[in-house]
Amino acid sequence: MIPTNVKRPRNVDVPRAAAILYGDWGTSKAYVIGLAFAVAGYASFWLIAAMCVLTALVGLNYVVICRLYPDGGGVYASVRHRSEVISIVGAFLLIADYLVTAAISALSAFAYLGVPHPEKFAAMSILIIGALNLLGPKQTGGLAFLISIPTAIVVVVLGLFSLPHIGEAIGHLQPLHGGFWHNWAGFVGIVLALSGVEAIANATGVMKLDPGSTEDRPSVVRTSTPAILMVMIEVCVFTALLGLAMHALGGLQIVNGDVNAPGAEGVRDYMLRYMGQIFVGGAFGAPFGHIFAVIVSIVFALLLLSAVNTAIVDLIAIQFLMSRDRELPNIFQRLNKWGVPNAGMLLATIVPMALVLMVKDMAGLADLYAVGVVGAIATNLGATSTDRKLSIKTWERTLMFGTFIVMAAIEISLLIDKPNARYFAVTILAVGLILRGLVQERRMKKEAAPALVPERLPVDLVRPMSEAPAPLGGEAILCAVRSAGRTLDFALREARKTGSRLYLLFVREQPFMTEQDIGRKWQEDEDASKIFDEAKQKAGDQQPLFAYAVSPSAAETIVDVAATLGASRVILGAPQRSALINLLRGNVIREVSNSLPEEIDLLVYA
Repeated sequence: MIPTNVKRPRNVDVPRAAAILYGDWGTSKAYVIGLAFAVAGYASFWLIAAMCVLTALVGLNYVVICRLYPDGGGVYASVRHRSEVISIVGAFLLIADYLVTAAISALSAFAYLGVPHPEKFAAMSILIIGALNLLGPKQTGGLAFLISIPTAIVVVVLGLFSLPHIGEAIGHLQPLHGGFWHNWAGFVGIVLALSGVEAIANATGVMKLDPGSTEDRPSVVRTSTPAILMVMIEVCVFTALLGLAMHALGGLQIVNGDVNAPGAEGVRDYMLRYMGQIFVGGAFGAPFGHIFAVIVSIVFALLLLSAVNTAIVDLIAIQFLMSRDRELPNIFQRLNKWGVPNAGMLLATIVPMALVLMVKDMAGLADLYAVGVVGAIATNLGATSTDRKLSIKTWERTLMFGTFIVMAAIEISLLIDKPNARYFAVTILAVGLILRGLVQERRMKKEAAPALVPERLPVDLVRPMSEAPAPLGGEAILCAVRSAGRTLDFALREARKTGSRLYLLFVREQPFMTEQDIGRKWQEDEDASKIFDEAKQKAGDQQPLFAYAVSPSAAETIVDVAATLGASRVILGAPQRSALINLLRGNVIREVSNSLPEEIDLLVYA
C-alpha cells in the first residue's frame, strides 16, 4: 500500500474563513434586534450597544485563541490538555449551542419569508439539509462566501437608507427603565450575537499556513486575524446602527412578548424586513419598499439556512472527534460510504427538528440558546487565560480573564433566571455524561478481560510491489478505479498494448481519519477487494499492481500517487454521478486536472 498524506488540506483563505464566520456570527442581527425591542422597547438600543461591546471583546480574545491554537482552538480542543472533564463539559455545552443554532436559524429563515406555520417549514428544511450531509461535507467555505456577498450588500444598503432616520431615532430613544438587575436580565436575554465565534476557532486546522510556517510549526495568524476582525467590525457596527435606526419606527408596541407595528403584527422576528420596507418605501414609494423587503427576506433566509448547514456539519464533526477520543460510543465514528457518521448525522438532524416543532417560537428558542454558547465561550476563555504555559502578553491575558468573568456572570444568570435553558443544558450534559460513562465502563471491562488473539489466515491475495519484476516498458500508467467496469478494461488493454506497468489505485474517500483508517489494508475493504480480484482474473499473464489509500481527498491522493510512481499517464473514468452530487461533492476530474504536473498526461475514458 502506497503511503499517502492523510492530513486535512489547509485551503481556507481569508475570504472563505470570514464567510464561514459571517454565516453564523452575521446572522444574529436578523433576529436579535427584534428580540431586544421586545425586551426593552424604545430603550433597547442601550442593550444592543452593550452587546456589541461584549461581542468586540470576545472577538479580540478569539484573535489570540486562534493564534495560540492553529490546529483547532474550539473549546473541546483547546481545553483538553488542561482537563479532560472540563473539555467534555465545554464540548456538550457547544453541542447544545449547535443544536439550538440549527433550530433557531431555520425558524428565523422562514419567519423572514413570511410563510404560514414557519416551524413546519423549518423542520422540513433541517431534515433536507441533514439528509444532504449524508453525501459528505460540502465545500461550505465557497458556498458561504457566495451567500455572504449579497447579504453584506443588503446590510450596507439598509444601513444607508437608515442614516436619514437617525435623528428621528435619537428623538424616540428612551433611557433604560428599572434598576440594574432588571436591565442586566434584559441584556443577558439578548446575547445571541455571540454565537459563531467558536466556529472560526474550530476552523484554524484547515486555514492556509502563514508564509514561513510549516505543518510541524503551524501559524495561521494572517488568515484568522483579518477574518475575525472584518466580521467583528461588520457585526458590531451594523448591529448597533440598525438597532438604533429601529427606534425611528413609530408606533411599535410590545404585546405578549411580540412586537406589533402599524399595519403589521408580529414584526419581532423579521424586524430588518419591516425596516427595509418602511425606509426604502419612504424614499422611493411603497412598491420599491415592498420589493426591497422581499430581497431582504430571501437573502437573509439563505444566509440563515447556510447557518443551519454549518451547525449540522459542526455537530457531526465534534461528535466524531469525541468518539475518536473514546469519550462517546464507537457508533458516532462509524462512517458510511461517503465518509459521514450516520449516527452523528441523525442526532444533528432529529434534535433540532424536535426543538423547532415543540417550541415554535423565536423567544423560546433564544432562552435555550444562550446557555450553550455562553458556557462554551466562558470555558474556553477561562481555561486559556489561566494557562501559564501559553505565550500570551500581559494585557491579552488580563483582557481575556476580564471577559471570562463577564461571560461567567452571564452564564450564572442564565442558569438562575431561565429554567428552560437550565433544563435543556443539564439534559444535554447528563445524556452526554451517561454516554461517556458507558464508554468508560466498556473500556474497563475490555481491559480487565484476558486478551484473545484471533487466528488470521495467512492469505496473500496479491503480490507486494517490492516483489514485482522489473517493468516491461519504459512508462508506468496509473488508473484510478471505483468499479470493475469499462475503464478498468481499457486500462488493461492499454497496458498490454504498450507493454507498460499498470497500477490500479482505489481511494476510499472519507473526510474524517482515524489511526485505524491510516493502516487499513485493501483486503479489509469489500469494494476494493472485489475490483482487484476481477482485475487479476482479466489481466492474465501481465498482472497489474494494486494501490489502496484512505484519504479525505481522492483528487489529491491520485495526484500524489501518480507523482510518486513517476507515471506518464493517469486514466480516469468519466463521472457517472448526477449533476447534483457532483455539485455537492466536487468533480474529481477537474481537481486532478488542475493539480497534475505537466509531464503527466490525463486521459478520461468515457
